[in-house]
Amino acid sequence: MNTQNTKSNRIAIVGCATAPAVRDARGKSIEKTERPSYYRAALLLMLLTVITAAFARLSADTGTCGGASITLPFTDVPASNIFFCSIASAYFSGLTNGTTASTYSPSASVTRDQMAAFITRTQDSALRRGSLRAALKQWASPSFAPGATTTVGDEPRSVESDGADLWVANYNDATVSRVRGSDGKLLETWTNAEFPVGVLVARGRIFITGNTNPGKVFRIDPRQTAGDVAVLNSNVGDSPTGITTDGEFIWTANFGGSVTKIDPANGNASIYTAGFDQPLGILYDGASVWVTDSGDGTLKKLNTNGTIAQIVTVGSRPSHPVFDGTNIWVPNYISDSVTVVRATNGAVLATLTGNGLNSPELAAFDGQRILVTTFGNDKVCLWKAVDLTPLGSVDISTGSHPRGACSDGVNFWVTLNGTNKLARF
Repeated sequence: MNTQNTKSNRIAIVGCATAPAVRDARGKSIEKTERPSYYRAALLLMLLTVITAAFARLSADTGTCGGASITLPFTDVPASNIFFCSIASAYFSGLTNGTTASTYSPSASVTRDQMAAFITRTQDSALRRGSLRAALKQWASPSFAPGATTTVGDEPRSVESDGADLWVANYNDATVSRVRGSDGKLLETWTNAEFPVGVLVARGRIFITGNTNPGKVFRIDPRQTAGDVAVLNSNVGDSPTGITTDGEFIWTANFGGSVTKIDPANGNASIYTAGFDQPLGILYDGASVWVTDSGDGTLKKLNTNGTIAQIVTVGSRPSHPVFDGTNIWVPNYISDSVTVVRATNGAVLATLTGNGLNSPELAAFDGQRILVTTFGNDKVCLWKAVDLTPLGSVDISTGSHPRGACSDGVNFWVTLNGTNKLARF
C-alpha cells in the first residue's frame, strides 16, 4: 500500500486521524480497490447518526403534568423547562399557538400585538368553556327559525329569564306571560298589570313597571297560581319603563323625568328628579346604577342617594342598555348606533354603526355575544363582546318589530312586538 493511497483513504473518512485496516465480516482484509464503496457506506452511516441525533434534540418533548404524560409540538420547550406545564396548559386551552407550528420561542419578547391576542383568546376560551351552552353541549348557533316562536299577549315589550322560564310584559292587554324555556310552551298568564313595560327577576319574585301616570310597579310570586298581579307601589313617578336592582333596592327609570328607588320589602319609594330629562333604560353594574336619558342623549351614573355622579354623552335617544361584566352597551335609537362605555370610568370605547342597525331598541348579553334588537328593519344584530367584532344580523319576518330581548344562558329570546310572539334564537 503506497503512501499516496493511504493519505487519500484517510481523507475519505471524515473525523478519523488514521485509516485503520479494513476487514470484512470474516476478518479478511479488504483490498484497496474495494475500499471506496465501504467508505461511502461508512460516511452515510455517520451522517445519518449525526442527523438523527440533531433531530432528537429538536423534536417535541414529553413531560408529566399533574400525573399525566403531555407532549408538546414545540421543539424549543423541553420537559426540563420549569414552565413546561404552564406552556402546555396555555397551548391546549387555545391561549397560544406558538410562533410557528413547531416553535414557541420561550425566551423571545412578547409584542403588544401578541399580548392582545393572548388576552382575547383567554377571555373567549373562558366564556365558551364556562357557559351553560357548553355544559349542555349547545354549540350550534342557528339563525332565527320562524317555527321557534310562542304566541304571548298583545304588543309584548320586555322579556327576562328566571333561569327556567321567561316572563314577558304584554303592553296592550295588561298581562304578563310565563313561558317555559326548555320548549317555549306558554305556561300561564298573569293579569291586571296596567301597561307593563319593564321586567325584573329578583329575590325570587318578578317585578314589572306599569307605564301609567303616576307610574306603578307590580309584583308576581311565581310560586302562586296565576291571577292578578300585586301592586308594590302605585306612585313611583310618571311613565316608568326600565327597572333594575342593586341587590337591596329596586330602581326604575321614569320617562316623565325622574328615577325612583324602592324598598321591595314594603314598597316605600324615593323619587329623584334633579338632572333628569327623559330616563328610559336602567341597569346595575355591580357597583353603580346607570340610567340612559333619552332626552339629552346621555348615560348617567348615579350615587346611592339618587344624585348624578357622572354624565357620559352617547348617541341620540339612548334606549335600553346591557352590562357585559366590563362594558355597558347603549343602543341609540335615533342615531342608529351602539355606544360601548367602560363601566369603571365612563370612557367611551367605541361607537358602533352598520351591522344592520336601524332604530336599535334594546341590548342583551348571553355571556359571549351582544344582541341588539332593531325595531326599524325587523332584525337582530350581534357582536362579540370581548373585542366588539360584528357577527352580522339576522332577518326576522316583515312587520315583526323585535323589541325586547334577554338570554337564558343557552338561547336568546326576543319579543316580536308586531306579531305578538316570543322568538327563540
